[in-house]
This record gives sequence, C-alpha cells and structure tokens, in this order.
Amino acid sequence: MTIMTVSKTLLEEAKALLGELIAFETVSSASNLDMIAHLARHLQESGADVEILHDETGTKANLFATIGPRKDGGIVLSGHSDVVPVLDQDWTSDPFRMEERDGKLYGRGTCDMKGFIAAAVAMAPFYAALNPTRPIHFAFTYDEEVGCFGGQALANSLKELGLKPAVAIVGEPTSMRIIEGHKGCYEYTTRFTGLEGHGSGPERGVNAVEYAVRYVSKLLELKSELQARAPKESRFDPPWTTINTGSLVGGVAHNVIPGKAQIEWEMRPVQRSDADHVKSVLAAFCDEELLPQMRAVCPDAGIETEVIGEVDGLEPVDQNEARDIVMELTGANGADLVPFGTEAGIFQGLGMNVVVCGPGSIEQAHKPDEFLEVEQLSQCLAMLGRLSHKLV
Repeated sequence: MTIMTVSKTLLEEAKALLGELIAFETVSSASNLDMIAHLARHLQESGADVEILHDETGTKANLFATIGPRKDGGIVLSGHSDVVPVLDQDWTSDPFRMEERDGKLYGRGTCDMKGFIAAAVAMAPFYAALNPTRPIHFAFTYDEEVGCFGGQALANSLKELGLKPAVAIVGEPTSMRIIEGHKGCYEYTTRFTGLEGHGSGPERGVNAVEYAVRYVSKLLELKSELQARAPKESRFDPPWTTINTGSLVGGVAHNVIPGKAQIEWEMRPVQRSDADHVKSVLAAFCDEELLPQMRAVCPDAGIETEVIGEVDGLEPVDQNEARDIVMELTGANGADLVPFGTEAGIFQGLGMNVVVCGPGSIEQAHKPDEFLEVEQLSQCLAMLGRLSHKLV
C-alpha cells in the first residue's frame, strides 16, 4: 500500500474526522474528555497503544499514543484539543458544525488546530500497517490556549514514563511553512491591596490605582530597556523581548481612594535572561520602593503577582533533525520564525528537535468563520504520508 493509492480516501476520511472533532465544543473553559475518548477509540482501532492522562480535576486529559516499538528516538505529532470561545462573534454558520463551502472547511478549530489532529489520526492505520521500527507518537493536549497547561503536564508525564522521543512536529497553523523558532509567552496578573478612604484626605489612604500606575510606569521603562538587550543575531520581529500591559482595573468612584487595583500584563522573551531581568527588577522595585511606602500608611497593604503561565519559546538551533525531516518531506528550502507562541518550546525543553508546521493560516485562527482550506489539509496528509519513510 502506498500513500498515492489512498490519498483521496485519506482526504475524505480526514475531512469526516475533522467534522466529528469540530462537533466537540472543547472551549478551554469546558471539558475535553469526550473528544479525547473519541480520538483514543480511533487510535486504538488502528493498533496504537493509548494512554489517557487526566489532570488533577479529572475534567481534562492529555492523550499520548504510540504506534511501533516502545523505545526512545520516536517522532511526535502534537496538537492541542482546546479552542477559543465563540461568544460575541458573528458567525455565518454554526461554529460547532463543520461546513464545506468553496473549497474551505468552516468551524471553530478547523485550522487551530483540529485539522492537523484529524490528519494525523487519519494516517494512523497507514503507519500501523508499516510495522514501523521507529515509533510514531500522537500527543494531544488540553488548555494550550490559556497557558499551555496540558503541554506542561504532558512533559512531566513523559519524564515519569522515562520515554525520550527525538523529534516533535507541532501542527499549529503555519500554512504548511516550517517554523523553527518563536518567542516565549509569560503572562501575569499583579494585584494591589491598599487602604480605602475619602478622596478629600489622600494622605490617610493607600491609593491602589496610583501604585498600580507606578508599576506600569516601571513596565514601560523596562519595555524601552529591553530593546537595547536584543541579541545582535536575533531573527525575531521585533528582535527584542516585548512587554504589553493588557488591562488596569481599579477604583469605585471619583471621590473614593481605591483600595484595590489589578494589572494584567505579559512579556514575550527572546531569551530567558530577559525574563529573569524583568522579574528581578520588578521584585526589587516592589520590595524596596512601593511596599515600604504603602505599608508606612497601612501595614496590611500588599502587592501580589500571580503567574498565569510561563511558556518558553522555541529557540532556533543549528542542528535540528525535525527541521531537516520536514524540509525533506515538504520540499521547502528554509525555515521561518513567527511571533505567536506554541507548545514547541516545552518539547524542546525535553531535549527534542522541534518544528512547527501545520495546515491553515494563523490569520483565520480565533476569528469568526474560522476555516481551513481543503488543499491545506491535503498538503498536510501528503507530508505525513511521506513521513512513513522515516519510520522503517
């Protein structure tokens, strides 16, 4: 059996499976267990060894499956099961019922990133028929969209299993371009607790909003400083670590000293040292300047920062088997960098060679009427079909 003789059949099977996956409303706030169970059945029927790895709540799970020998050095096909919400978006069709129109497959998650998952699972029977000597793994995670929590949990699971795959292909929508690098994504919520009072006596209160504004001012200073820290060889656009203040909320009325304030902010490091620098500067600023002033008026005043997620980027490296394999499979003669984040850095942190390459455009992700071109799905299947030569 060859990929050429089954390509049309595979395409129809992948489209049908994608429609089934779209019907699972796996918004990050909801459970993904039904979709994971559905994928597990498909993979088990193909002869895969399947493990379902639940989170602490029991409402979410990762799936890790293997076709071939249980040994190190395998190739991982990775995708996340969760999707972003559709609330307040103006869709022209039901986002959780896939529709095909004019060569495009519409539905929430078609390109980000259930299309890749459907293609990978559709290939599973073909891989199993090869009786591969090099294992092929399927890794499907939860909660990527809200902090890559499933990917981090999967990394811990692989360490516990003592399994060390060599290569990971993360199928985020890249229009089938090969991506060998992206920045990290560190997200935080910083909360200020002051002391309320009447606006006519500001010295008798601790204005949480004003201290939050001073914190944002320090973020702006760091934002400018980081430009000078950009590595000379950086290929990112922009080449430096960025900081963004997403929201500042606080206060109740014109004449009330606000006792509470909250800042949501993020940084996208090009190197770990930048993230360490930002965090150390902010900690010193709070401990040595803001908190002493706040507590001089109110001993119970405080500043607390909650880590929403700290996901390392994918660092471009000279030697990368994953890049070399996918370049051979696709015929590409180079690899790019992107500004958006993925779970790729998590796999790289486990010692794997990693690239991001998948069907669909990031321009359609998270938007109403999200779609995946059928031709992109076909190209992905062709790439995964040629991957079989690396398994035997």
